[in-house]
Amino acid sequence: MTDDRITSDIHWSFWAIVVVMLLYNVAGVINFIAQMNADAVATMPEAYRALIENRPAWATGAFAAAVFGGVLGCLLLLVKKSAARNVFIASLFGAAMTMVHILGIGSLEFVIGNAIQVLVTAFLIWYSMRVSAKGWIS
Repeated sequence: MTDDRITSDIHWSFWAIVVVMLLYNVAGVINFIAQMNADAVATMPEAYRALIENRPAWATGAFAAAVFGGVLGCLLLLVKKSAARNVFIASLFGAAMTMVHILGIGSLEFVIGNAIQVLVTAFLIWYSMRVSAKGWIS
């Protein structure tokens, strides 16, 4: 099967889902970059500042893996590569490790936000396996 045939057989919803998920993950990257900027952090509410300023390096790394992995996985889906699943698995690990840190803090607001990231990433793993089984990516 040629790439032209694969592209023509892909349902329009694939492109819509991947673009929406890419935008969601790009927002996560923007959030991460803002949190690495001291001037931006200074303008945030006290609860956010405390979370960011007291976050251990491993949690910051996990956060980076979660959001950058999500973007990379979506880009791989856009170019129809099944390697996206493995990148999403790494992203899920990062999101789960971030959740471990946030659960230790005990703030419901942060837990809900991170739980959404975990669920979105789990969906992306499932979705990448589904579209691979349909032959939409290789």
